[in-house]
Amino acid sequence: MKLAEYAAHDATGLADLVAKREVTPKELARTALAAIGAVNGDLNAVVEIYDEQIDDFDDAQLGNGPYRGVPFLIKDVFGHLKGRKIEFGSRLCEGMIGDVETNFAKLLKSTGFNILGRTNTPEYSLSSTTENLLYGNTHNPWMRGYSAGGSTGGGAAAVTSGMVPVAHGSDIGGSIRIPASWCGGVGLKPSRGRISFGPSVDEGGWGMAMNFVQSKTMRDTARLLDCLSVPQPGDPFVVAKPERSYESFLTGEVKPLRIAWTAKSMMKDGPVDAEVAAAVESTAKQLASMGHHVEEDSFPFDIDALNSRFLDVWFFGFDLRLEGFAKRTGRKIGPETLESVTLELYDYARCVDGARFLAAITYMNTVRRTIGAFFERYDIWLTPSTAQVAPKHGLYGMHRPNEKAEDHIVAVERPCQYPLPFNVAGAPALSLPLAMHSSGLPIGVQLGARPAEEHLLIALGARLEEAMPWRDRVPPVHVSARG
Repeated sequence: MKLAEYAAHDATGLADLVAKREVTPKELARTALAAIGAVNGDLNAVVEIYDEQIDDFDDAQLGNGPYRGVPFLIKDVFGHLKGRKIEFGSRLCEGMIGDVETNFAKLLKSTGFNILGRTNTPEYSLSSTTENLLYGNTHNPWMRGYSAGGSTGGGAAAVTSGMVPVAHGSDIGGSIRIPASWCGGVGLKPSRGRISFGPSVDEGGWGMAMNFVQSKTMRDTARLLDCLSVPQPGDPFVVAKPERSYESFLTGEVKPLRIAWTAKSMMKDGPVDAEVAAAVESTAKQLASMGHHVEEDSFPFDIDALNSRFLDVWFFGFDLRLEGFAKRTGRKIGPETLESVTLELYDYARCVDGARFLAAITYMNTVRRTIGAFFERYDIWLTPSTAQVAPKHGLYGMHRPNEKAEDHIVAVERPCQYPLPFNVAGAPALSLPLAMHSSGLPIGVQLGARPAEEHLLIALGARLEEAMPWRDRVPPVHVSARG
């Protein structure tokens, strides 16, 4: 298979070729390796290849799900694969081996994916840009020297450059949607508890984190949600699902929905790029033309106040986690093993006691209720995915000496702003690449819904994919240009 042909397919397209026996899983693995070799030197998205999953791979090991043999990359976070390296983009964890196979990894494998390697991420996924001292910066396929987003920047860059059709993403404050926005891909953060976090953890990030994928089409997004949203033994929650498959919402009539939109800044010091705002307004007009009731309205809470409390939830116990890693690797916590801002966050975490944590949880519950009241009036909230398009490297990474923990969170939120409320609410949100900026960088537009209503996002996303198509946009660094 030629690289251009391979990169033109989404995961569903490649799976169809395997099902028709027009290509074998091993041929796909070899082509994916060639694709990674063609552009990864320019992007630094992939940090490890699992060689035994390619030439010596026995495809009898693959699950018989709908994506049998399709190449996949896993993010360097959490340790989903037992016996594989898991380094969290950190020198403290360099060479560390995962000791548990997570439910998410088991679901991926049962779906048929061939997991070929790991993608780059900021240290412990703590930034909106993928830059670290262990492996270096991941470049945006649209413009080298610019951020691919974070924390799933490696996965997003790999997908939009054509290395693989889909890749693992995780999202605790926008880490799927920010890279999708800045790289020009599709990024869905599912509802709280939609996809199992077990067996070692009940919920990631005290309920704010969720695993899913970076993709480039709505049909992959929908079908994969069907494949991966399967409750596992011992899960603390079973989240309601529609009576029919998510994939079925890609077609058919969509009832008129109540849609609120805004392109106004949610932060006191965080302007929204004018072209980003115009893209949101254009999307609002498109949705109105489809028969939906669309009006301008803003979320009624203070995101600056939320940012100040967010630290006490996200980093409660972070110090114990790092100390556990240090014990496993035999290294000491310090400037030789942690980037400067991470070290600040470690010190911050040591001061967060149970009382502070519970006070922050109580505050975030209040915010969640406020968001819930907003969605009594509307079905969908339409916003920018990020307030700005991709920035240059060096502005938001974890190695910024003298930057305090509190200042870092505010800094990385300033160009983003809109993803975090949906993590707090436990609600689904979807970033779509609906426009291009005059700079040559993509613009992401976000649709958010109530908890457990991913089907509405899939239905609207599919209609917008038809009305405002992005499939033919190809970044300058792309596999199709290399053969």
